[in-house]
Amino acid sequence: MDKFETVSLTRYFNSPARLSKRPRKGQPRWVEAVEDVGQYIARGSQTYWGIPFKLGPADLDKKGLVVVADAMKGVEVPLRATATHVCILHFCDARDTDELPYPRRKDFDPRDRKQPNAAGGEHLADYVLRFKDGSEHVCPIRRRFEVSPFVVPWGAHAFAALSSNEQRVAPDDPTKIGWGYLQTGFAGPKIPVRFHTWVYALENPHPQKELASIRFEPRGNWPIGVLGLTLYRGPGHPLRHVPRRVYRLVLPAAEKALPSEVEAELDMGYVTRVCAVPEKVDENWLKAPERGLGTLRKREPSREFLLEATGAEGATVTVKVGRKAEHHFPFGKAFHAGKATSIDGKARLELLHPGKAWVHVEVVDASTGKPTPTRIHFCGPNGEYLPPYGHHAVVNDKWFEDYAADLQLGGTSFAYVPGRFQIELPVGEVFVEANKGFEYVPMRKRLEIRPGQRELKLAVNRKHDLRSQGWITADTHVHFISPETAWLEGQAEGLNLINLLASQWGRLFTNVGDISGKLSGCSRDETLVWVGTENRHHLLGHISLLGTHGDPVFPMCAGGQQEAYFGDPDVTTLTEWAERCRQKDGVVIRPHFPYPICEEPVYFTLGKLDGVEQRRFADPQSGSLDHFCFEEWYRYLNCGYRVAAVGGTDKMSAGMPVGGVRTYAHLEPDEPFNFENWGKAVRAGRTYTSSGPLLSLKVDGRDVGDEIRIGAGGAGLQVQASAECVWPMHLLEVVANGRVVAGSASSRGANSLSINETIRLEGSAWIAARCGSNLKIQHCWPIHLGAHTSPVYVIAGGQRLFSPSDATYMLTLIDGGMTYLDTLSVRFDEKRHEQMKAIFQRAKGELLSHLREAK
Repeated sequence: MDKFETVSLTRYFNSPARLSKRPRKGQPRWVEAVEDVGQYIARGSQTYWGIPFKLGPADLDKKGLVVVADAMKGVEVPLRATATHVCILHFCDARDTDELPYPRRKDFDPRDRKQPNAAGGEHLADYVLRFKDGSEHVCPIRRRFEVSPFVVPWGAHAFAALSSNEQRVAPDDPTKIGWGYLQTGFAGPKIPVRFHTWVYALENPHPQKELASIRFEPRGNWPIGVLGLTLYRGPGHPLRHVPRRVYRLVLPAAEKALPSEVEAELDMGYVTRVCAVPEKVDENWLKAPERGLGTLRKREPSREFLLEATGAEGATVTVKVGRKAEHHFPFGKAFHAGKATSIDGKARLELLHPGKAWVHVEVVDASTGKPTPTRIHFCGPNGEYLPPYGHHAVVNDKWFEDYAADLQLGGTSFAYVPGRFQIELPVGEVFVEANKGFEYVPMRKRLEIRPGQRELKLAVNRKHDLRSQGWITADTHVHFISPETAWLEGQAEGLNLINLLASQWGRLFTNVGDISGKLSGCSRDETLVWVGTENRHHLLGHISLLGTHGDPVFPMCAGGQQEAYFGDPDVTTLTEWAERCRQKDGVVIRPHFPYPICEEPVYFTLGKLDGVEQRRFADPQSGSLDHFCFEEWYRYLNCGYRVAAVGGTDKMSAGMPVGGVRTYAHLEPDEPFNFENWGKAVRAGRTYTSSGPLLSLKVDGRDVGDEIRIGAGGAGLQVQASAECVWPMHLLEVVANGRVVAGSASSRGANSLSINETIRLEGSAWIAARCGSNLKIQHCWPIHLGAHTSPVYVIAGGQRLFSPSDATYMLTLIDGGMTYLDTLSVRFDEKRHEQMKAIFQRAKGELLSHLREAK
């Protein structure tokens, strides 16, 4: 038996559908504004909230409305059927013109306004169910309860009826609707209309008895218009939805598909999301070596999907798999029984989490017993992400579209949480992963959540404590998030310093309001936040100005499109930006070295740079850790320019963790931690950059950044390098002047690698250590785990290290920059053009001087 039976009202319409303030004889008078909207009354066959209705003819001047008004007789409509509910599409007259947000008559005086009645409650009519046995059931129809006007103020919808202005579920695609609006789940009405009619489901107290008729009797001074009538026979209330839940959809083996090929809808409700089952979570997941690093996004076809839905108990779920098949499920059975088989018997729908518990979670540092912020991931056995309250279930990792405390590492979602937070967890088996930077062991654990459980305590274990040895961790390059969010994420990732950088993207300016010229006020508990700037030029390059005191170094961008805006002139060089930063006690970093490549030789040669960001690490499976970004840095080291290696993420989305690549900088003994002392350590070269491993190097007992002097004939030096990591590593190397001079490898992967060898140097050199892992961390641009130290410098016989071939390469770049300034540059004026070009010429003269000395 069909669950719906539409009833034709054609013989019982007693009024044209076109409403009028000047009614015909025997018709009620509607308020003045009705004529503005009456022409939009729906006609023909319509479906609202999954309930079909047969409405009147398209011609509004023909009878197409049952009007229930005190000036007219009641109307009785035969039914001769059984039903659990009688569904009525209707509306009532506005209380007065003041209730309508439409232009009022010209002579309207606001002083004539009546006392508003937002509560409603006026008794307008009785809808009387008459049974075959002669008994009756009377249902009072009240304004704003069972019916409402066709235009209502925002926030004043009916209490017991739903608007025909039903909404569509927003797609998980920010290109089709604004990101903020996307989060509400709604994408606007299914059928855009300028007014509301109201669907009311009158519950039949005796569904087993046959209904003879329904009678519409007027009881008030305002008319009601009835447009349609439908009988419902099914479980539950047709307009009352059960809570949204997650269901596992299992298709036949022959129907594997991509998520984009699977469509699901609920005729009396909403399917809010369909996605492939992320991954099976089991013992292998618990022990996986890559825990904490994220997972690859699933791209292959699947037969298992997660489906989120809410709707009436009598609804039907329809699943379409491309052009292959269509399956129908009784939704109420899946919700109440926990599973339902499709009508064709080929697919099934399983409720994943029938019971839930609101849990207060505390994560403590096992070494202190105190609560500590972490990056956390909860999921069910099918990999379904369970976000803590206040965090996104679907994390948007697109550029500048979401900067909440969330993270998406490939196919795995995380939330940054304080030491204590709240979450709704399903009763039963739940899995959790907690991470806290590079010095804590990533924790994965199976949990059993009990009905009514309120508390959960977890612990993360610290394996290394470099802070106690004088090391400071920092991210030199973070964008978009607020200082307080940066602090939370920094705490959760084990960072001591976050350099949050304001900048400009054409007409978009970010974090400018957070610049204070001093330490951010949210800094505490050994995690500091300082808002600096990244100053950028589309061809000359980028430069990061950290810790500048007082006024910021503006403008932040110059030179036109992609960085500044079309037609913005070249007003400064990166070298001048760097000089101004130094004058304000700041630290100058070359971000995401070496791109864009142009002005590097100028500020390197003129000594205006403190560090270069090295954030990409090579794959050890290639047999070498050489990488272009390292090799470019080696050119400048080979010419005697001492610039430290630092780590920064360039975080610009939820696809990158703060500190995913970080700087380890070593303070002097007994030196307090503050930004100034951190900057001093960077300038001294006591650093290494890392995406996971903890790396150390000593040359003849001297540390990175130190200088060793030997005789002109060369010498043998004892090199000790070690790498430790909570994830497996595969290769450790020592390089001198860019060449590998010692190595240690593990084909299976090891948490510790070391080198202790004597190497022979014939002249001046720099020596550094680097390491790598076959494992990748799934940043928005996935990178291998690795680390690279700044060098120890060796001077043989007082001779400067200088490579003529590398210097020639630098001269080509300098000439390229001057060519740009002379040809394509948008000039501010001729004087500024000549001043900028003179800086390039000064650097060129410096290099040419060294080349002459080297011959």
